Amino acid sequence: MMIWIGNIPPEASDDELKALLEKYSLPAFATSEQVPGDGSRPSAMLEFADASVEELFRVVQRLNGLYWKGRTLTCQLLPAHREPTSKPK
Repeated sequence: MMIWIGNIPPEASDDELKALLEKYSLPAFATSEQVPGDGSRPSAMLEFADASVEELFRVVQRLNGLYWKGRTLTCQLLPAHREPTSKPK
């Protein structure tokens, strides 16, 4: 499963995002992808390999609306992105 965090500071690093999760005793993400967009409201998609849906729901509840580094974060739970195993005919 994945979490999308919007409105992060453009200079936020993966290490800073990990520290943010650790600060609130939230699970660490396995992979991340920064999504710059037009630069005004960058975001990140974080994939969690071993976290339960309940843990990720807790992450979303805790981070959504949190004021961090001068910005109010938005957060949503997303299904994990999987590559298709076969092409439709």
